[in-house]
Amino acid sequence: MLVNAATTSFFYPPTPIKPNSVGKSFTKASLPFTTNIHPNFYGFNVKNIAKRNSRFSCLCHPPPPSSEVAVASDCEEVDAGIGIHDFFVGKNIFVTGATGLLGKVIVEKILRSTLVGKVYLLIKARDKEDAFNRLNCEIISSELFMCLKEKYGKSFEAFVKAKVIAVVGDICQPNLGMDFESIESIRKDVNVIIHSAACTTFYERYDLIFDINVIAPQRIMRFAKTCNQLQLFTHISTAYVTEREEGVVLEKPLNIGGLDVADEISLLLKSSPNNIEATIFFKKLGQQRAKLLGWSSTYQLSKAMGEMCLNEMRGDVPLLIIRPACIESCYREPLPGWIQGLRTLGPVIVSYGKGILPAYYANPQVPLDIVPADLVANTTIAAIAKHGKGHVAQQPAMQKYQKSKFFDDFEEFSKFLREEIMRNNGGGEDRKIIRRCNAKAEYVEQLCKMYEFTGFFKPRFHAGNTKRLIQEMSKEEKLDFEVDVKNIDWKMYFHEIYVPGETKYAIN
Repeated sequence: MLVNAATTSFFYPPTPIKPNSVGKSFTKASLPFTTNIHPNFYGFNVKNIAKRNSRFSCLCHPPPPSSEVAVASDCEEVDAGIGIHDFFVGKNIFVTGATGLLGKVIVEKILRSTLVGKVYLLIKARDKEDAFNRLNCEIISSELFMCLKEKYGKSFEAFVKAKVIAVVGDICQPNLGMDFESIESIRKDVNVIIHSAACTTFYERYDLIFDINVIAPQRIMRFAKTCNQLQLFTHISTAYVTEREEGVVLEKPLNIGGLDVADEISLLLKSSPNNIEATIFFKKLGQQRAKLLGWSSTYQLSKAMGEMCLNEMRGDVPLLIIRPACIESCYREPLPGWIQGLRTLGPVIVSYGKGILPAYYANPQVPLDIVPADLVANTTIAAIAKHGKGHVAQQPAMQKYQKSKFFDDFEEFSKFLREEIMRNNGGGEDRKIIRRCNAKAEYVEQLCKMYEFTGFFKPRFHAGNTKRLIQEMSKEEKLDFEVDVKNIDWKMYFHEIYVPGETKYAIN
C-alpha cells in the first residue's frame, strides 16, 4: 500500500509491492498491464498492428511469479481516476534540465495537457537576456512544441509569456546560481519541483559528474526545504542505479553496503593532478571507482549516490523518484520519433544501418530495456498528481538490414569483427585499407564496451507500483497520459518510428 508522501519516498521503478511497502517505480515492458489504447492513432490501426508477427511485441521481461506480486486485479479500476487534470490546475512548477530530452518533453506535455499555473525553468545562462534566448531557441522554438503552437495559434506567444518563466541559474552554484528576486519568487510560489538536470555522459570526469549528479541534487533539496507551498520533490534517476542487485529488483530506497559518499568526497579532495593530466586522471578515477564499487559506468555510480543523499537528507519533504530505463524517441506524442541527439541506442543503430556492425558483444537472450520519452513524461506527470495531492507544505546511407551475430566472449567477437570488416572492404594488404578497417573495428569495440552493461544485464525490474498507478487512472487519463508500455508494438516502433526519427531529428 502507499503511505503518506510527507514521510515516504515513492519510486517509479524500484519498493516491494506488499503491505506497508513504499513506492513507485518507472515502468519498462516488464509486467502485464491492462491494454488501453485509442483504436486509431497517428495513422496506425491497432487491429492491423495486432496481426503483425513481432518478437518486439512481446513483453521485454516475463512476469515474476504470482507469489511475488500482491496487487489488485486488472478489473479493479477506479473510474474516478487519479485527478491529474485537477491537480495541475494553477500549480506552479520549478524544473531543472528543461533543455534536455526528458525535461523538454515533460514541460511540453504539462503546458499542452494541463491548466498549470507558472512553469519556472532553471536555465544556465550569463544573464536574463541569454536565458530568454536559450528558452526561445532551445525549448519554445523546438519542433517538439509544434502541437502546442497549433493549439494556441496566434496567441501562442502570449500563452508562453504568461506561463513560462526563464530563471538564470546553475545547479552547481550556491543558491542554484539564482538572484535574490528569483529565489524569493519561487520560494513563495512553487508547488512541485522536478529535478531532471543531470550529466548523462557514461565516463565523464569523476569530479565534474560528482558535482552535477551527487552534490547538485543536495543543493536543490536544501532549497526545496525553504519553499513554503511545496507539495512534492520529483527526482529523475535511472533504473541502472540498481545494477549491483540480482533477481527481481524491488522498488525501494537504495541502501548499498560498501558505498560511503563521504569517502568519495574525501578521495576527490585529496586528488590533485596537474592541469595537463587532470581530465585523463579524473576519467580514469571515475571508471576505477565504478568498477570497484560494482557499477559499469561513472554515470550509474553517481546517480546511485545522488539518490542515497536525497533520501537521507530530505527530512519531511515528500520525495518521488523516477527510475526510467534507457530513454529513447517519442512513441505517440507530440511527434512520433522525435528525439534530441543520439541517445543510448542511437550510435548502435546508426552503426548497424551503415553496415559497420556485423556483430555485437551481448547476450541475445537479455531483454533490451528501453522506454519512449513520452511514456516517461506521462508516468512522471501521473505520479506527481497521485503523490502531490493532499499534501501542503549529413545523413548516412542506411544499408539493407542483415542479421548480426552475437558473442558473449570478447576475444572471439573482436576476431570475427576484424575479419568481417576486412572482408567487407576487399581485404588485401593495402596499408590505407588496413588502417581504415582497424579504425572501424576499434570504434565498434569501444561502442560495445560502452553499452556492455545493457547487453549482459541480469536483474529484472519490478514494476508493480506502475501497474497500480495505471489501475487507478481513469479511461480519460489513460488516453491523455499514456503510461502503459504494453500498448507499444515494439517492431512497429523500431521500424516506423524510432529509426526514421533518429534519421530526421538526430542524424540530420
